[in-house]
Amino acid sequence: MPQIDGRSSSQDLADLFGSYEGQLAIGGIPLTNLAEQFGTPLYVYDAERIRGAYRHLRDTVFGFAGIYYSIKANPNPAIARVLVEEGAGLEIASAAEYAAARAAGADPERILFAGPGKRPDELAYVIERGIGEIHLESHEEIARVASIGQGLGVEVKAALRINPSATAQGGAMRMGGKPSPFGFDEEELESVIDVVSGQPSLRLAGIHLFAGTQILDAGVLAGQWEHGLRLAVRAAKHLGRPLETIDLGGGLGIPYFQGETALDLERLGERVQDLQALVHDEPLIRDATILIEPGRFLVGPSGLYAAQVLASKISRGTRFLVMDGGMHHHLAASGNLGQVIKRDYPVVAAVPGGREASPCSVVGPLCTPLDTLARQAKLPDLRAGELVAILQSGAYGLTASPIGFLSHPTPAEVLVDRGRISLIRARGTFEATVAAPDIGG
Repeated sequence: MPQIDGRSSSQDLADLFGSYEGQLAIGGIPLTNLAEQFGTPLYVYDAERIRGAYRHLRDTVFGFAGIYYSIKANPNPAIARVLVEEGAGLEIASAAEYAAARAAGADPERILFAGPGKRPDELAYVIERGIGEIHLESHEEIARVASIGQGLGVEVKAALRINPSATAQGGAMRMGGKPSPFGFDEEELESVIDVVSGQPSLRLAGIHLFAGTQILDAGVLAGQWEHGLRLAVRAAKHLGRPLETIDLGGGLGIPYFQGETALDLERLGERVQDLQALVHDEPLIRDATILIEPGRFLVGPSGLYAAQVLASKISRGTRFLVMDGGMHHHLAASGNLGQVIKRDYPVVAAVPGGREASPCSVVGPLCTPLDTLARQAKLPDLRAGELVAILQSGAYGLTASPIGFLSHPTPAEVLVDRGRISLIRARGTFEATVAAPDIGG
């Protein structure tokens, strides 16, 4: 992925996704063709870009860590299946994601269950059907999982999620190093190990850390991994035996905004060699299965969100493009999914046509000023019926958005795989969006 700088010429489209006769194409298929076939708004994903991201990362961490896809990034089973077929395990955070993981073809032993608030029925559901590992995040959860395991007569493989110290922090959103609902504080590691060890229906296999998200600095990421490994040694020493698993979490970022550059995997690979040496020198973790659980890194660059211009207008000197899609389908692009300072995702015209681009605001159809997809997008003078694409949209798109707001139909999702087109989620209908009450009598 090149540096994100807001350009939108046909050559740039070729660099970012691909082009066909001067227009944006995905897997060789022009976006205009897909929009004509499936309507807009529309999510489109490129399977080959997913495979490419996975293989590049796999080669970077080869011999050090395995890869588990964090399915929350995009839980469509067709997307997860691409990664499962490449050899990835899956990390889930709900029973519904477990069902999606199984629908994607994942073996139960290759599924991990994390999350700070797992309901008893969800825990029973996955334990009854088989689960590779459950990551424990509270004392109540320890007791809950132990009770379910005892009732079913099974030993549940578990890991402790640890909220690491502030020294291991970094990324756009810190997941630890402060008061947090996620996991147990690093300071209480030994006491929690003792609690879990006292439960005969639990087998404490390892630890899990997740220090931050959207990390673009290889040094920061490697530093967090090193902290996790040293914490694993500490845990194994107290446990009195080697660990089976060490989950170093996700957090690998992708460039969204102007001036950002992609995570340097070559530099990360150099740091991985040092981490491999650390593991080799520590007998208590030498034979442990180490894993990482990226989400957006694997699928984010593979997807785009396409919407059609409904109107082009000028208001007090500002040009607005009013689209048929908005924040109800793509909350992250609107800046309302955790951003303090709202910045624009890369936005391009599907058919630039050699026209000069100028700044404009790209807004959706909702009755709120929050429904703004871009504030200073450089786009040509587009008219009603033309298409705009928001790139870097393969992760935290549709399922991370308030799709029920104003009751617009949900967009279709399409997977393009080397020229083959698959509809992986059908477009919603007006009638099915909101169930009408029965007012008959």
